[in-house]
Amino acid sequence: MIKGFVVLVTVFVLHGAVHAADKIRISIANLSGQFMTFSLAHKRGFLKEEGIEAEIIRVTGGASAAALSSGDLDYGTGMTLGGTMTGLPVKVEACFVPAPVFALAARPEIKSVQELKGKTVGISTFGGLSIFGARVIAKHFGLDPDRDLKFVAVGAVEGRFIRLTQGLIDAAVLAPPLDSEAKKKGFNILARADEILVFPETGLVAGVKKIQEKPDEIKRVIKAGIKANRYIRSNRDGTIQFIMEWLKVNREVAATTYDGVVKVYNEDPSVCEKGLRVMIEERKQTLKISRDVPLSEVADLSLIREAQRELGMK
Repeated sequence: MIKGFVVLVTVFVLHGAVHAADKIRISIANLSGQFMTFSLAHKRGFLKEEGIEAEIIRVTGGASAAALSSGDLDYGTGMTLGGTMTGLPVKVEACFVPAPVFALAARPEIKSVQELKGKTVGISTFGGLSIFGARVIAKHFGLDPDRDLKFVAVGAVEGRFIRLTQGLIDAAVLAPPLDSEAKKKGFNILARADEILVFPETGLVAGVKKIQEKPDEIKRVIKAGIKANRYIRSNRDGTIQFIMEWLKVNREVAATTYDGVVKVYNEDPSVCEKGLRVMIEERKQTLKISRDVPLSEVADLSLIREAQRELGMK
């Protein structure tokens, strides 16, 4: 009798916990190595530990910021500041990959960034991170991105890879594992963004209304992300197995993906802040904004600092 009572109580408690969980939708821009924080947090149960029942969906391009501002999405992970700087009510709340991991890959006959002068470069959108990174890389190697390069917006990374390998464009911004796949096919990696610049590639972005009304929920989502990043950095085999299942690739490709991205997984707000300031200045030039844009207009990093303290981090 007592045993049956314990079972009933346990079922009741678990049933209540499921109903008490906050249901949210988180978007990721691409199925690539730098976007695995919350997909892994979902798979390994870190979101559930924080009382969050999440749906991870893919939203490409600039649609994420619009969906966040309208309430159709709860959180985004792509760090596009264009919408924020032009009036959309969204802000960056955390960075989980505060340095870029993509590469600029080119056709076999193109040996250097300088040789891209007058050539076509495949990017995601004209307001996304891929064009931002490509522009900074071009400047680093002495090119004027506005005069010397012809950017072609072709959407998701898979589309860029296909167009490059089919000879439809001269170069493309690619993320792991497709940068390694391009190299295997004889294409040249002209530059890797993390060796040249610092800016946050993925993190957590929320609407201003969400920030005002549910700061505790945001903090719990951030905690789940921190736990996921800890797992990624400390558990190579477990993360590789996750990548195999998530991206539907073999162990060799998963291992290459892991090794290509693990070094940039972090959640240090100071690194995030530095990178965001770099992004603001580049976006101002791209969007032709002459006014001062303070960090507080695009980001609020107070909740990630609180989450770190509550997790015992310095």
